[in-house]
Amino acid sequence: MDSRRLLRMSATALAAAGLILTGCSGGSDAAASRTTTAPPAPSSPSAAPKLKKYYDQKLKWRDCGVEGFQCATLRAPLDYAKPDGEEVQLAVSRVRATGPGKRLGSLLVNPGGPGGSAVGYLQGYAGIGYPAPVRARYDMVAVDPRGVARSEPVECLTGPQMDAYTQVDQTPDDTAEINGLSAAFKDFAAGCEKRSGQVLPHVSTVETARDMDILRAVLGDAKLTYVGASYGTFLGATYAELFPDRVGRLVLDGAMDPSLSALDLNRDQTGGFETAFRAFAADCVRRTDCPLGTGSVAQAGEAMKKFFRDVDAHPVPTGESRELGESLATTGVIAAMYDEGAWPQLREALTGAMNGDGSGLLALADSYYEREADGTYANLMSANAAVNCLDLPPAFGGPADVQKAVPSFEKASPIFGEGLAWAALNCTYWPTPPTGHPHRITAEGAAPILVVGTTRDPATPYHWAQSLAEQLSSGTLLTYEGDGHTAYGRGSDCIDTAINGYLLEGTPPQDGKRCS
Repeated sequence: MDSRRLLRMSATALAAAGLILTGCSGGSDAAASRTTTAPPAPSSPSAAPKLKKYYDQKLKWRDCGVEGFQCATLRAPLDYAKPDGEEVQLAVSRVRATGPGKRLGSLLVNPGGPGGSAVGYLQGYAGIGYPAPVRARYDMVAVDPRGVARSEPVECLTGPQMDAYTQVDQTPDDTAEINGLSAAFKDFAAGCEKRSGQVLPHVSTVETARDMDILRAVLGDAKLTYVGASYGTFLGATYAELFPDRVGRLVLDGAMDPSLSALDLNRDQTGGFETAFRAFAADCVRRTDCPLGTGSVAQAGEAMKKFFRDVDAHPVPTGESRELGESLATTGVIAAMYDEGAWPQLREALTGAMNGDGSGLLALADSYYEREADGTYANLMSANAAVNCLDLPPAFGGPADVQKAVPSFEKASPIFGEGLAWAALNCTYWPTPPTGHPHRITAEGAAPILVVGTTRDPATPYHWAQSLAEQLSSGTLLTYEGDGHTAYGRGSDCIDTAINGYLLEGTPPQDGKRCS
């Protein structure tokens, strides 16, 4: 795998991966709440005079130790209902337009998650890896959302505690294991409240979208130009809902469907991982080194399930104190579903684990969780849970609800269904009540918005992109017929040309355009 693709996996796909394993759980009564809208936002800074000091602030740019990039700190109210109260300090970074050509303004980027560091994504990939014609005309800018990375990060557990948390059995076989999983979720939530209680109620997507509008104004842009991936599409759509008159050129790549309860989001996403696994298996069984055999895709699936059962009963050594049990093994496999470039690594890791060496799958799981070699973790998983549990009501009232839902999850994915159903229990025990509900986003009056979907996307199933494009009054759908999570910059000249043209000229491709 080349270094640029690895950067994309680390900063984008793996950040977005947290969406499912920490339980992007949502309300059980989606139909009743689909008409709910986000809280109203002021139509202009003058309509909210108490916010004027934020819109009028000046950023003090400084060198941030990464060649070519500048950093600054953006101030925003902790609670938009109390703009004279406490503030949050948000980390911002930029790289200036390189030219030639007239500068078009600022292009904000967000890699998803929720919980992915936008600053890290900018400095590690987007600011150097986006197509040169786009970087020539735009200042590339990122802000870590509140609660994420360098912006008042939500913290929940220590490194050793996270090690234990990631190894808890998520396919409980009896009452004792169910109680153990519930206790782990409760301890995680309690840790978040203890370490981050002040910021925890104020990391919603609506608040982050409002922060983004302050940044737009401070940067001197009349309209927002933005590329959001995965969860970043929900953030972008929320911005369009709040500020339709300030929408410039928005690219929503690997789109989420805001009209779904997160119970449905989790179940749909479970099906997306099944689709991705079947694509991996179809490729694998044609190869002589396939650890799942050289038979049919169905037989490969059975071999995968048997492997998970085996490591559940008898964890595999990894060369360190942590053994590879079913939870970490599943995470490692899911991590490789985000990019088909990781499939050779997954074949090698599975072969090793089936022969008594779990280090390869453990490395994939660690990259997914953003665990460093010294045992520390980035705050990806903490921020992910904090945002998800605030944005939507919990899917389940308790373990009994999960048990009832497991068959529908297993129907969506015989391989991953049971574990991903139980993973959605985490928000049940969250200490902060949710502030959002599932609802359709139309963003009436917004300029054309480009929605991008990949047909075999594991984390954001293609029909979500179809749905979001249909909901948005100015939505245009661009389709990539292929594998992996998101489409921009993944090797399709057709996709890149269409998106580049939109960002540079303002004209979206024809609605329904398909690329491969």
